[in-house]
Amino acid sequence: MQYSAWRIFTQALKGNSGWKPVWRDPDPKPEYDIVIIGGGGHGLATAYYLSKVFGQHKVAVLEKGWIGSGNVGRNTTIIRSNYLLDGNQPFYEFSMKLWEGLEQDFNYNAMVSQRGVLNLFHSDAQRDAYVRRGNAMLMSGADAVLLDRARLRAMCPFLDFDNARFPIHGALWQPRAGTVRHDAVAWGYARGADQNGVDIVQNCEVTGLLVQNGRCDGVETTRGTIRAKKVAVCVAGSSSRVMAMAGLRLPIESHVLQAFVSEGLKPVIPGVITFGAGHFYVSQSNKGGLVFGGDIDGYNSYAQRGNMATVEDVCEGGMGIMPMIGRARLLRMWGGIMDMSMDGSPFIDRTPIDGLYFNGGWCYGGFKATPASGYCYAHLLARDAPHEVARAYRLDRFARGAPIDEKGVGAQPNLH
Repeated sequence: MQYSAWRIFTQALKGNSGWKPVWRDPDPKPEYDIVIIGGGGHGLATAYYLSKVFGQHKVAVLEKGWIGSGNVGRNTTIIRSNYLLDGNQPFYEFSMKLWEGLEQDFNYNAMVSQRGVLNLFHSDAQRDAYVRRGNAMLMSGADAVLLDRARLRAMCPFLDFDNARFPIHGALWQPRAGTVRHDAVAWGYARGADQNGVDIVQNCEVTGLLVQNGRCDGVETTRGTIRAKKVAVCVAGSSSRVMAMAGLRLPIESHVLQAFVSEGLKPVIPGVITFGAGHFYVSQSNKGGLVFGGDIDGYNSYAQRGNMATVEDVCEGGMGIMPMIGRARLLRMWGGIMDMSMDGSPFIDRTPIDGLYFNGGWCYGGFKATPASGYCYAHLLARDAPHEVARAYRLDRFARGAPIDEKGVGAQPNLH
């Protein structure tokens, strides 16, 4: 069923009685060409591009819970491509361009809102670092504007510019960045993949990998054995546990990242704002709630919940740049399990086991990378060659002395 304004109008006249399920609920087949472990944003995007772009239709996505129950529905919805290093910036700009045409591509309203991202700076040294980052963005084809104090004040007069500890001197602005409704991304990709013949199997937990003589031939699940020519793992914070089934150890730690939503307020935040002297980022939803987050919890965990110390720390960051939110009430909070790589950058690569592929280590950048991650992973699975913008995301880069150390984006092993 294709969505359009006309269809919405006619269904309203019929009492909305003609809508069909967005995707099927099939039983798993005994064998597929490609099995994708993980029904989050990256797994569903991979299945979508495999079927639409690369002509692979004997594909299954296995999700241990329900679609949208993992990190894809547990983030702060921000999309951006304001990275610095060569290994990252072209990739995230590719993702940004996919975001811009995503709703038309899969015919689903994901509420892509390009309201801009402001990265505040608080010192001359930080301004110079942002100038360098902005130039790197421009060289990759992205957009970047350096705002002085006067221009920033005109956009965000509510910020505490004269804070004695954290004076605000300006910001690096990416106008094309913004937010997207996270769960709608999962629904849109699931619907598109299903229409192209992909089986999306929910409540199907993988309990083992069928590895013999250096090759992976399928998976054991709670719904039976499923054979496959290729097995693609993309399970975010559960990466280490799933890959351990094949005897592989990853340079990844799992941490909780909490997110928060305040009560509904009148529109005040123009886009996304990040605190340069701490770790705090905030936007405002269409319902008026402030959506914000900060640092990961400082301990390893596989639980989708956090602790009160982090709540206090994140709220302190918000108060540091805009004390006006001090009396706003916190409405709800949640946690996602982050797969934190040791250099802050992800992996999209083949493993030493033939037929087994891995996508993970996204740290804080997983949601914004969803379209490009899915496209590049699909490229790798279909052609057994990395996509041009993902060539640096190799599993062996630490052994080769080629880390992509994007400071402030990923894990800092000395801190946890």
